[in-house]
Amino acid sequence: MRLDRLTAAAARPGPTVRVAGHLGELLQGRLGPDGPLALVTLPCPSLAAEVHWHAGRLALHQPGARLLTLPVLRRLCAAAGVSPHGRFRLTADMPPGGGAGASTAARVAVLRAAGVTDEDRIARACLDSEGASDPLMFTDPGRMLWASRMGRVLDRLPPLPRMDIVGGFLGPACRTDPADLRFPDISDLVADWRGANLARLAVLASESAARCLALRGPAHDPTPALAARLGALGWAIGHTGPARALIFPPGQAPLPAEGMLRAAGFSLITRFGIGGPSPA
Repeated sequence: MRLDRLTAAAARPGPTVRVAGHLGELLQGRLGPDGPLALVTLPCPSLAAEVHWHAGRLALHQPGARLLTLPVLRRLCAAAGVSPHGRFRLTADMPPGGGAGASTAARVAVLRAAGVTDEDRIARACLDSEGASDPLMFTDPGRMLWASRMGRVLDRLPPLPRMDIVGGFLGPACRTDPADLRFPDISDLVADWRGANLARLAVLASESAARCLALRGPAHDPTPALAARLGALGWAIGHTGPARALIFPPGQAPLPAEGMLRAAGFSLITRFGIGGPSPA
């Protein structure tokens, strides 16, 4: 009887952890010509990595895209000070190399399923594993000026205002190179960010995206023209990936937006709202 109870307990599913990604960045670039690479992420609750954990021998199952390997999982957990066990089933809504945080979200989900809850500890382990990370381990990542190659918060920002986003992915995947620091200077945009309203933030995000495309490509990106045609306040991109987003006032993203993005070659199109005062 006791053996039956132990067997049933081992077969019972454990925690399910969901970690939201992002859809590119509102800002990304250097803080001065030789300064650190910094970003303000565009949180995306509709795209996430998810881990289902079950008791048993250590195993990693990925029915979709391969985001991690078992040796990487072991090293990740070791960096966070835990010894992994059990079966991890890992899935993600966003494509690897899409500029939507699949790599970081997957690692955060694995660590939380393994019992790690301290955000700073998770951030250090992700940086050790990736070499560059997104601030997806934190409760409100859109409020951070984040040094992605250093894994730390450079500044705390006001809450993002309410906005609606329509976006997706345009072009091939592009994995982030942690050694790549070829980005434009955005120190002037960061200086204007604090206290700006939604319309101004959208202009700043558009400028960050335009500077990045001018320096790094690709050329002839249709996103700014789509933003103008659809009456968006602005647009944002994955500065190291194909994520693209149009920024609208709450409730004002037009219904034809998805169809127009699809006709322009976008995939995995999503619509969501973010922002507003943080919960007390």
